[in-house]
Amino acid sequence: MDATAPVALVTGANRGIGHETARRLAELGHTVLLCARRAADAERAAAELAELPGAVLPRRLDITDADGVDALARSVEAEFGRLDVLVNNAAINYDPAERAVDVDLDEVRRTLETNLFGAWKMVQAFRPLLGRSARPRVVNVSSESGSLAEMTGGEPAYGISKAALNALTRKLADELRAERILVNAVCPGWVATDMGGPGGGPVEAGAAHLVWAATLPDTGPTGGFFRDGRPLPW
Repeated sequence: MDATAPVALVTGANRGIGHETARRLAELGHTVLLCARRAADAERAAAELAELPGAVLPRRLDITDADGVDALARSVEAEFGRLDVLVNNAAINYDPAERAVDVDLDEVRRTLETNLFGAWKMVQAFRPLLGRSARPRVVNVSSESGSLAEMTGGEPAYGISKAALNALTRKLADELRAERILVNAVCPGWVATDMGGPGGGPVEAGAAHLVWAATLPDTGPTGGFFRDGRPLPW
């Protein structure tokens, strides 16, 4: 394992866009911490990427477990001393059949725990390690479902959680600007994954948008909402 390689952490990376993002970053030579809620899933997914130029290391992580997030941050600090890229990809509960007028609010709270508060805790826990990077990047995987400009009915839990994640992106980008940490929200588009369902585009295309944000130059944007490298309306 190359000790000088950028270190990237991808949540929810045992399948779908997260797995493809881990693969692409490892192809670029990153050491990738591939995270999944179950250790067996992380180990299986990492084994599938064993032959790439960058090391892919499985890590068990439930982002709704604050103690577990802190423990992983301590482990990364002990092993690497820094984190260069954080991809907040883990998300749940795409709910297009639900309506805001009668959705189960317990489901909305559960969705926010992962899609908003989980990502929020990740940035808080790993901020010191990102601050030690020469080129720190945070990528919050969002969705046009969270665009207020385009928002309609349906998808209440998922859409509102992503709108909140977009707002968090703006807050973090401004507060971390002085620390050179670029923070952006990226919509991968409708992708054919277990969550997105059939009919979407290839997972490779969705992951490419995330890798773009993860590898921005120092002059790149921060506090933006993007797809295909182009701004989306908030």
